Amino acid sequence: MSRKLFIAGNWKMNTSAADAVALAEALVSSIGLVEAVDLAVCPPFVYLSPVGEALRGSKITLGAQDVFYEDKGAFTGEVSTDMLIDVGARYVIVGHSERRHVIGETDETINRKLRKALEGGLAPIFCVGELLEQREASETLEVVTRQVKIGLEGVSQADVTGVTIAYEPVWAIGTGLTATPDQAQEVHAMIRELLTGMYDRSVAEKVRIQYGGSVKPTNAAELLEAPDIDGALVGGASLKASDFAQIVKAGM
Repeated sequence: MSRKLFIAGNWKMNTSAADAVALAEALVSSIGLVEAVDLAVCPPFVYLSPVGEALRGSKITLGAQDVFYEDKGAFTGEVSTDMLIDVGARYVIVGHSERRHVIGETDETINRKLRKALEGGLAPIFCVGELLEQREASETLEVVTRQVKIGLEGVSQADVTGVTIAYEPVWAIGTGLTATPDQAQEVHAMIRELLTGMYDRSVAEKVRIQYGGSVKPTNAAELLEAPDIDGALVGGASLKASDFAQIVKAGM
């Protein structure tokens, strides 16, 4: 089954307000009319509104980097689905490796966020992936299976097709290391088979599975050619408009 590629940029805790708007404007200028590939950028919370304004009228959608699992209340520093939608966000990243391994989020917490995102009308980009020591111990498939099963617990067959899964081996994020296309394809194919068992084949074929982990212009085409790699979650290379545009064009 042919799935439309989805390429998203995660700006993490980078840029100033002026830099964020300038980056968004540069992307609009270079790839703002692209329709062959679905596109999104995920700036820091504080720049969502101005970046959204800069993207207005283009084909690039706005995403956020995280969300909380409650609607409102005494949760200082957290952001709800309604707040994100109010500033124009359509996508939200949940379970990014830095949220798991730096902030300490658990699979169960990520599941609550994912379900709340769906309930609130956002499309989650659900991240999974193993640490270097887990890969070296041949635990990759076991770790990713656990993360997918717990992360999608309670998500219906109708809703799961609105989830994008992003496989991001932690050892390849910001290190310059990249999973080979064969390594990435192996895990993507396993995730697709796992979804088939959890739901059914027709559902599994509709779910997009991105690769994330030092994606750059020099390796994007080879990665995106793999049959079960349906796009990319791009970190550092998304902070330079020309690099991100080259990755997008590789996907086209």
